[in-house]
Amino acid sequence: MDLTERKLKILEAIVNDYIHTAEPIGSRTIAKKYGMGISSATIRNEMSDLEDLGLIAQLHTSSGRIPSQKGYRFYVDRMMHEQPLAGEEALFLQGMIRQNINQIEFMMQETAKALSRLTRCPAIVSEPYLKKTRIKHLQLVPVDERALLLVLITDTKAVKNQVVTLPEAPGYEALNRLTIILNAQLHGKTVREIDRPCIEKLLEFFGGQAHILMPILGIIASMIQAEDDVRVFTSGAKNILAFPEFADREKANAIFQALEERESLMTLLAPLTGIQIIIGDENDNDWLKDCSLVRAGYSIDNQSIGTIAIIGPTRLDYAKAVSVLTGVSQNIQRVITALAH
Repeated sequence: MDLTERKLKILEAIVNDYIHTAEPIGSRTIAKKYGMGISSATIRNEMSDLEDLGLIAQLHTSSGRIPSQKGYRFYVDRMMHEQPLAGEEALFLQGMIRQNINQIEFMMQETAKALSRLTRCPAIVSEPYLKKTRIKHLQLVPVDERALLLVLITDTKAVKNQVVTLPEAPGYEALNRLTIILNAQLHGKTVREIDRPCIEKLLEFFGGQAHILMPILGIIASMIQAEDDVRVFTSGAKNILAFPEFADREKANAIFQALEERESLMTLLAPLTGIQIIIGDENDNDWLKDCSLVRAGYSIDNQSIGTIAIIGPTRLDYAKAVSVLTGVSQNIQRVITALAH
């Protein structure tokens, strides 16, 4: 999608303003506040085009505009600027890591607290995944048009299964083919060994079914991590109440409940490399449909060993979230690497 420079500036103004105010913004406010050198009538016409493209929305006929989930995705993928950690934030993280360098469990608890403090969002942190349960066999079984059953057998003789819900599940023959691929590529591997090259090869083999791979890998990881009893730390659940989007107690309670359930949390902490941003309806979990999830993996010797994440409204300061999670994951990596060598 190609937008003119003027449309990009107006979209960026709407996103940034709504992130910080939670209030719809009109053309007059943009003209006065952002000094674009064009009339409010011109801005109104451009906003109308942005609305037609599905990038912004109008809650009421007399209100200003707010970003849509599609607009946030466009902003994150095409417009977001890197934002380095402020000096005091960087010093805070470095001090926290140095203080807890020989106490991994305590360090992970403090990491969760630091994430929630710096982002003002609920934070989730998995401890380093260093155990070595291996995959012995996988099977994908059709359930219906929108679901399949994933069966996992480990080298410890544990048998686990979970339903994977998808927009559209492959048929019986396709699942047999994918089962063969998964076993060929993952047999004998630990979660740590499902690294970026492995995932890229799987994506290539899955071809037209590539969209179902990451949900499957996420569940495989959660099954094995549950088997290895990886601990998960949370902090700042009540931070969600500071966002007006969650003034509805029912919405907030759904998040509180999920943050207390280990299985819900493990599905969010599948191994990954780098940063991943999942916005609104892109989330597989129903309780996250009104939220954004920002995740970062931390690794040792180029293998993912843990994940940190925050949950916030779709009106999230994504640039700040990415800078904080990047800084935190890098600090964790330094400590784990130093202890492992």
